[in-house]
Amino acid sequence: MFLSDTYIKKAVKSGDIVLSDFDVKRLQPASYDILLGNRFMLTESSSIGAIDPVKKQYAKMREIVLKKGETFILHPGVSILGISEDYFGSNKYLIQLHGKSSLARIGLMVHNTAGLVNPGHFLRITFELCNLNEVPIVLTPGMPVGQLTFSQMTSDPDTTYKVATKYVNEKWKTDAPPKKTKKKRNAKR
Repeated sequence: MFLSDTYIKKAVKSGDIVLSDFDVKRLQPASYDILLGNRFMLTESSSIGAIDPVKKQYAKMREIVLKKGETFILHPGVSILGISEDYFGSNKYLIQLHGKSSLARIGLMVHNTAGLVNPGHFLRITFELCNLNEVPIVLTPGMPVGQLTFSQMTSDPDTTYKVATKYVNEKWKTDAPPKKTKKKRNAKR
């Protein structure tokens, strides 16, 4: 059973679903839109002759961090990794990432296979961005790029996903959002 907008709101309010900077304007009838972040990982194609997953031989990757106002041009046939601006997760619900139909129509795929977020996994999700079009696509940090659906489990799981995996490298871990700190008041002397 998928949660409706009403239940998503209730679950966020109760803490059963964590959605950093929850914005009711991004709530759809049965999903929640998430935004593209400003960090991307690109494959250095000249670093290896071929990728061999069995032998654990992978191409080197480099990170690009965009500054405010910058965009990334995704060329046809190119596949990169991006990260969500939103931090989310739930101990109670199964979360699934889906592409937005408006972006699918222009040839942007936001995930190939890794669209499932198990209960207990809290993260900024890694997008597997690929341009299937014949013309470049402009990616702008902060743009709605995917949507999340939340499924009720038939029972609580015996185990939850507690260890964040690190498919890219140690420096690109999916961190929790920064904690908001209270401003210190100046003490009168």
